[in-house]
Amino acid sequence: MLTGKPVDTSDDMFRQQRIVLGGAELSADVSGALYWAAERTLIVADLHLEKGSWLAERGQMLPPFDTRETLLRLAGGLERTEASAVIALGDSFHDRNAADRLGADDARLLRRLQSGRRWTWVTGNHDATIPAAVGGTVVDAVTIGDVTLRHEPAVAFQGLEIAGHLHPAARLTRRGQSVRQRCFVGTARRMILPAFGAFTGGLNVLDAAFAPLVGAAEMRVWMLGQTGVYPVAPRWLTQG
Repeated sequence: MLTGKPVDTSDDMFRQQRIVLGGAELSADVSGALYWAAERTLIVADLHLEKGSWLAERGQMLPPFDTRETLLRLAGGLERTEASAVIALGDSFHDRNAADRLGADDARLLRRLQSGRRWTWVTGNHDATIPAAVGGTVVDAVTIGDVTLRHEPAVAFQGLEIAGHLHPAARLTRRGQSVRQRCFVGTARRMILPAFGAFTGGLNVLDAAFAPLVGAAEMRVWMLGQTGVYPVAPRWLTQG
C-alpha cells in the first residue's frame, strides 16, 4: 500500500511526506531525497555531478557550481535525517571522467559527507564504472528486505522497487495557473525519485515513458516546492 500522509516537523509540516511501500515506511524529503528511517538510509538519484564541466568542454559556459550546490543540498538532507548510510541510485557522475574533474573543495566535501557513513554507489547508464578514489562501495543494485533499489526501473519487475533514471517532473494546473516542479512518482509497488542534481532536467510524468511503470489508475505524485513536499491529485496534472 502506498500512501501520502504529511509528516509534522518542527518548522514545516510538509518538509517531508510519509510514504509506505510494502512494509517499508519512507519519507520523501524536500531536498528530493528519500529517507528510510528503519535503515537510517538516505536514498538519492541522478546527482549528475560535474555536468557543468562536461557542458563547458562542449562550449556551453554555465556557472561551474552545480556539483557544490548538489552536495550542499545532500548535506542538508543528511543533517535533517541524521542518516548513517547513503544509497545513490546511479548517474551520480555525469560521465565516466566526471570524478577526475571534481574540484579539490568538492572532493573534500564529498569525503566529509561519506565520513562515518556507509556509502553505496549504484551504477547507472552515465556512470557504468565509478573509480575507487571517490570512496564508497559500487554495485549494480541493492536489495533491502523485499525492496530492490536500482537505477532504471524494470517494467516487468513484480516486486517492490525504488529507482531513478527518468527524472520525473509534474505540471500542476489549477484555476488558470500552472507550475512545473520535480516530483516523486509511484504506485503500490514502485517509487521513482526525482533527479537530485542541480543541472538536471525533468520528464513529465504524463509522458509515455512512465505509462508502463506507473499507470494512470495507480499513479501517486508528490511535487517538490521550495519548502515542502506536496501530494497532488494526478487529475490536476497536465502535459508540458
